[in-house]
Amino acid sequence: MLKKNDIIAAVIIPVYNEEKYLDKCLESLQNQTFSNFETIVIDDGSIDHTREIASKYNVKLYTISHGGPGRARNFGVKNSVGKILVFLDADMYVDKNYINNLIRPILSGKCNGTYSTTEYVGNMDNLWAKCWNITHDILSNKRINIEENSNNQVFRAILRDKFVSLKGFDPTLGYYDDHSLAKTGFKVTPVNNAICYHNNPSTLTEVFFSARWIGRSIEFRLTLMN
Repeated sequence: MLKKNDIIAAVIIPVYNEEKYLDKCLESLQNQTFSNFETIVIDDGSIDHTREIASKYNVKLYTISHGGPGRARNFGVKNSVGKILVFLDADMYVDKNYINNLIRPILSGKCNGTYSTTEYVGNMDNLWAKCWNITHDILSNKRINIEENSNNQVFRAILRDKFVSLKGFDPTLGYYDDHSLAKTGFKVTPVNNAICYHNNPSTLTEVFFSARWIGRSIEFRLTLMN
């Protein structure tokens, strides 16, 4: 168990009914070459086996009422001690050098926040996962559109002090709550060697609920698309 003063980074993971993916996510964190980090799992009101799965690992586990990932991430930050915050989703898993490479520019003082440009679809062998990429105009196994990398709005790592000064995530944005840091005008630095894998919806039910979550966000409110 790390002592408080040895903790450099805090990995914050909001979880809502992700029993299907959580094991792989937490296993990938166990295998990191960088070890001076704590893992905070926030069970956002799950009704599946999320808590039982998370409790098998060396994590700080909290349960809150369901309020969305932005609110859960803010809660996780308040209950962490790392000076660098790393945000993962429960349906992600990462390369063994992911945390080391993601936070290195911040540790060296080159920037205050980073994101990974090397994010692959973790379940590309699934038909629905492939279709999800196609509907987002991505015809490869990448999870993000290469042409949009220079304007990426999703922070994967940020200095705690900077996060606090930006007042954290804005849960009222719904699906796009993780864009709220970028909306302040703060620029994020790309990292090319922090490799991660992010699962797309893999069943028709998951496609429906994911699309509904996106459609209900403030970005699409009261529009024909919604």
